[in-house]
Amino acid sequence: MITRRFGALAIVAGLLVPPAARSAAKSLQVVASFTVLADMVRQVGGDRVHVASLVGPNGDPHAFEPTPDDARRLKAADLVFVSGLGLEGWMDRLIAASGYQGRIIVASDGIRALHMEEDGKAITDPHAWNSAANGVIYADNIVAALCVADPDGATLYRANGARYGQQLRDLDSYARQQIATVPPARREVLTSHDAFGYFGAAYGVTFLSPLGFSTESEASARDVAKLIRQIKAEHVRAYFFENSNDPRLVRQIASATGAEPGGVLYVEALSTPDGPAPTYAAMFRRNVDEMTRAMKQN
Repeated sequence: MITRRFGALAIVAGLLVPPAARSAAKSLQVVASFTVLADMVRQVGGDRVHVASLVGPNGDPHAFEPTPDDARRLKAADLVFVSGLGLEGWMDRLIAASGYQGRIIVASDGIRALHMEEDGKAITDPHAWNSAANGVIYADNIVAALCVADPDGATLYRANGARYGQQLRDLDSYARQQIATVPPARREVLTSHDAFGYFGAAYGVTFLSPLGFSTESEASARDVAKLIRQIKAEHVRAYFFENSNDPRLVRQIASATGAEPGGVLYVEALSTPDGPAPTYAAMFRRNVDEMTRAMKQN
């Protein structure tokens, strides 16, 4: 697990370090763990920040395997952002391999985490960005970290952060309005794994999935059979694939229950720039629209 020195305390500690830094460089070199977070940093940082994402578009951050190139990219970074809450189980190994000595900012600091029990263990849900209200907290943490790393750009970062935060608040309101048009009894969706817990808690949708929080877990035959019985009993008609996950298990369950395909959800990876979910805001709005349409058909 990523140590606490990489969270809010690291931001405070950074205030004690003289801003040596950015005199010669044209932009702050930032590495983010995955595409959703990388886009958030770009929205706040603008032209003063160059952001690289370790996990690429349509990539699975649970199953990611860092390469030597990733270690070199991390070593050269001025600042590194992770989501935290256990999402990046590979990050400590990558830090050790790269020799990176800089600050690591945990963008989810301050979020009230959700938990569930898996195999008798309490597991933290890492998918906090799937509530747009939590996205505002991510943005605020990004603003604070960039202002410390690059004080000359603080005015820009705060202005961008205010604009972006309002955009995400508007999306939060939009989600509530759209979901409210679906009768409560129909607000059920089948997805690949438990990645929409924060969305469900915020907007009143129940998600059924064969896998737990991580795509690296495996569903037992008993769990799959129980889920199939539940879907039949509750007449869940909509199922979704996730752009970063293997669709075969969900397709198998859908075939056994008669559920109809609702499309693709972008849950923990953005699409390519020319795809339907090139930014976090576009991803979130698209997911709301796709789920609302499918649930109305339940």
